Order: sequence, then structure tokens, then C-alpha cells
Amino acid sequence: MRTPAYDDLHGRHQRLHRLSHLQAITSWDQSANMPPKGNEARSLALAEMQGLLHELATDTALKDLLARAEAEPLDDVQRANLREMRRVRRASNALPQKLVQALSLANSRCEHAWRTQRPANNWAGYLENFREVVRLAREEAQCLADSSGLGLYDALMDRYEPGMRAAEVDRVFGDLRQWLPDLIREVEARQAGEPTLQPVGPFASAAQRALGHGAMRLLGFDFEAGRLDESAHPFCGGVPEDVRMTTRYSESNFLQSLMGTVHETGHGRYEQNLPRPWLGQPIANARSMALHESQSLSFEMQLGGHPAFAALLLPLVRQQLGEQPAFEERNFARLLTRVSPGLIRVEADEVTYPAHVILRYEIERALIEGHIEAEDIPALWDEKMMELLGLDTRGNFKDGCMQDVHWGCGLFGYFPCYTLGAMYAAQWFAAMRRAMPDLDARLAAGELGAVFDWLRVNIWSQGSRWETPELAKRASGEALNPAHFRAHLQSRYLA
Repeated sequence: MRTPAYDDLHGRHQRLHRLSHLQAITSWDQSANMPPKGNEARSLALAEMQGLLHELATDTALKDLLARAEAEPLDDVQRANLREMRRVRRASNALPQKLVQALSLANSRCEHAWRTQRPANNWAGYLENFREVVRLAREEAQCLADSSGLGLYDALMDRYEPGMRAAEVDRVFGDLRQWLPDLIREVEARQAGEPTLQPVGPFASAAQRALGHGAMRLLGFDFEAGRLDESAHPFCGGVPEDVRMTTRYSESNFLQSLMGTVHETGHGRYEQNLPRPWLGQPIANARSMALHESQSLSFEMQLGGHPAFAALLLPLVRQQLGEQPAFEERNFARLLTRVSPGLIRVEADEVTYPAHVILRYEIERALIEGHIEAEDIPALWDEKMMELLGLDTRGNFKDGCMQDVHWGCGLFGYFPCYTLGAMYAAQWFAAMRRAMPDLDARLAAGELGAVFDWLRVNIWSQGSRWETPELAKRASGEALNPAHFRAHLQSRYLA
């Protein structure tokens, strides 16, 4: 049967996808390859592209096309895609094009300067650009809130985690705050009786790069459809047909790069396995960033902390970095599950990691809602880091409030997705074990494919076919249930 309005919409979104492809690769290049003097021109070019994408997404013809398509004889998949098209249009129409371009330019300038300001511990210099990022982010939040009826922070978070609200995050994180500190202390006390040898470096970047590639192959990454490079902050970008991952290297700590690469590989495999028949349409996109982080943390934490995975990694480590006492099998497995409060979020173990996320969520929400200003962040950071992890960060901006790229890029509302993702990852593995009671035995035999097959069927291939609670129910039998995360940590670290 004929569906002319839907077909028109389909073609328009195909064009948006292709232009977004160019934008994604250009953004990756800005972080991974571009010479420093190219930043201003690149920032202006990206702002121009962002303006063009916004213009296409807000075309006045779309309102009539969406209304006409609603009356056409569409199947269930097409109707799900139409739902996502409406969501794209609502979010786009909430923002003036001038603001969209100003956001792109301010974020690019702030992030680029951050690359040199962070190592220099230059908070005062960072503030000069960051104040403008905050001002525009608040304006963006207000526009989105006016359009949606949501609160300021909810309106920003909804871009990354559709349907999630700060009230629910407060409930989940509030419960986490109650039991997490005691759990950290219990695990530290137990591990104090298990001395662990630390690897002795230096570890050459070239050897670490080869090790990362080996781990990616072990995890099934398709190098014909993606690559690994280096940047100031690890990320996964590009498009499903051409996934661009980055990591960073420290010659004194190879595990930082290795597990960061494992983390990004989880993102990359999700992207590479999104439903190809729907590619170019909103329905083919990853459903939400918490689900995206559930994939990276399924790889980095659920698999990465499993003794069977440590045994698979160890030959690769020895091959690239040589033999040493720290690479004895039991010791290496302990290295991957060592719990110790630290300053850096991306290097944190899975037990202390949620504390880093809670800290950032509480600060950024207060910032967007106008309860604090950018100048107040360091003092709040110091206070919360001491409260949650017992660490002193006074005067240490580079390992404190300047360590992440997110705020400088205007990514407010993203941080809760990390710990929500860890909760989903624990829920996925609980569902896998119900479906495959012999899962741990399979992993011990080196059969990682059992995990990948489950994720492909239940998460990757679904794209945005279902809204998040429905997808979770279909995959695991229930919507988000944080109890699985607590049970996982207690089982792995205290059983």
C-alpha cells in the first residue's frame, strides 16, 4: 500500500543521517588528528554544519508530513520510526538555529583549550571559556523546558536518556549513597589481606596500542568498519559503518589504556551491530545513553572483572609487555578487580565508580538550575570527593573538576547514564545467567560469543524499536531494577 508522506520523511532522515556521518567523522578528526591551529576554522565549520542539520530537522513541511504519515497504513516498525521522528522534530524545534550554532562554537573552543589547560592545572584559564558554555547550556535547558514542560535539568537529561527524570535518579542514587560507602570499606578491608603486586613499567605506547588491538579482536570488534586512535579523552564516535574509537596512553599504567579500550569497544560493538535494515532512520539509533553505557560497562566491568576474561587477556599482555611477577595469573585477575578510591573517574574500579558519577550529577544539576555558578565548582568538588571517597582534591583541578571533557563540551545531563548503565549491565548479566545457567563455565572455556549473541539479539539489533522500559522488559523481564547491581557487587567482591 502507498505511504507517500512516510516515504518522504524516510528520505529526509536518510539525508540527515548522511550529513551527520560527515559531522561525526569531522568531530573525531578534531579530537584525534587535527593540528592545533586548525581548531578555530574547524569549530566554525562544525557550527555551520550543525546549523544546516538543524535547518533540515525543523523544516516547516515536517509537521504536515508527520500528520499525514500518521494516517497511512504503516506497520509496527514504521510506526516506531514515526514516533522517533516526532521526538527528533520536537527537540530540534525547541532550539533557535542561532543558539544551536553558538553552542557548537562555544563547546568546540572550550574543549580545545581544555586539552592544554588541564595538564597545566589552569582552572582560571578554563573558566574564561567555560562560563560561556554554562550560559548557553542554561539557555538551551530553558528552551527545551519551555517546549516540553519538563524541569531545566530533566529537559537536558531527556536528550540522552528519554523518559528518565531527576526524581527517579534521586531515588536510585539516594539508595546507592546509603549502602555504597560501607560496601567500599568492606571490600577494602577484605582485599587488604590479599597482597597484589603492581606491574612495573615503563610500558611503551606502541606495545600498549598493539595490546589494545588484540583485546578488541578478542571482543569481536570489526576493524573493517572501525579503528582505534588516540585523543586527550577516550571516546567512541563515528557512525555504525565507520566507528571511530580513541584511547590515551600512560607509560606508567597500561591498565588505564587497556580497560579504557575495552570500555570503548563495548560502545563500538553496539554501534557496529545496530539494525542495518533500518540504518539512516531514527529507529536504527541506539535507544539511550544509559543503554549505550550498559554495553561499554558490560565489556569493561561485567566481563572485564571476570576471572575467565583475565585469563584470556593475560597471554596478550605477556606477548606485548613481557613477563614479570605481576603477570602471574591470580595476581593479574586481582589487578582487574582491585578496589581503591582514586581521583580519576575513567580509572576507577566498578565499586567506587558510582561515587564519581553521583558527585558530578549533584554538581551539574545545581549548576544548570542556577543554584551555583561555575566559580563554585572546585569547592563543591572538594567537599563531595572527601565525603564520598575520602580524598583531598584541594588545588588539584586537573585531577579534580577539570578531568572530564563532558562539561567543556556542554554535555550536561549525561553523567547519570554511566551508573544507570552499570545497573542495566548487571541486569543483563543476571538475565543471561537465568537463560544460560552454564554461562560462567562457557566464559571459563573462552566462549565469549554467548555474551555477544545475547546482547546482539536483545539489545543491539533492537535499536530504538522500543522505548527504554519496554526494551528492558523484553530483554530481562523487568524495567530497570538497581537491586541487580548491588547483588552483583556483593557477589563478586564479598562472597
